[in-house]
Amino acid sequence: MFTNARSAAILIIGNEILSGRTRDANIQMISEALGKHGIRVREARVVEDRYEAIVYALNGLRASHDFVFTTGGIGPTHDDITTECIAGAFGRVAIENPAAVQRLVAYYGPAGMNEARLKMAHVVAGATLIDNPISAAPGFRIENVFVLPGVPQILEAMLPSIIASLPSGQPILSRTITAWIREGEIASDLASVQNTHPNLDVGSYPFAHDGRYGTSLVIRGTDAEGLELALTAVCAFLITRGAEFARAE
Repeated sequence: MFTNARSAAILIIGNEILSGRTRDANIQMISEALGKHGIRVREARVVEDRYEAIVYALNGLRASHDFVFTTGGIGPTHDDITTECIAGAFGRVAIENPAAVQRLVAYYGPAGMNEARLKMAHVVAGATLIDNPISAAPGFRIENVFVLPGVPQILEAMLPSIIASLPSGQPILSRTITAWIREGEIASDLASVQNTHPNLDVGSYPFAHDGRYGTSLVIRGTDAEGLELALTAVCAFLITRGAEFARAE
């Protein structure tokens, strides 16, 4: 299942996500950007604002994937502990980065700086800063780990420079068919397509709308020719089954 693609993991940090108060938008954003660059997100986790939980999750992910992206917990408040946790995971210390301080002073002005805002200038020793074109407070990279804010608008603005710095692979392509048929009726057909195209991911996702039941069929992979063949095979068995369906790129 296109195992040749480099892998990435996403670590979402924040009690507000786990409590349900805040809806995460960053997994989809990061995954789509990396997929277009030929890097596949294979795992995503959400952990609470707790030192041991963050360190444990990060060490596991960075050992298992080519890249790890963390979001959340690098702001100015007491519960923003991500930088401290990243430092602990790498056996390093967090330091006040002079270049980060300069960026914050330029943004807030000398009179606008305080101890809380200076906290956002702390990064892991030896890390490289990641530009923040929205609110100046930088993220940072340490080895294969990218440490980013949780605010989606800010993260989105920071992603292009990060993506440009990564080695590219074959873009991960995706095709979707929306079919008005229950997935249990086509399970064997889907399995046959998957077995015929082992280098692709063939997935089914049931839904209900206006009292009708259907299935979204998604085919993903880096082999454009194989993807189109698989798509044709799916359409063929849907026609055989008499199912109403529509293709979406």
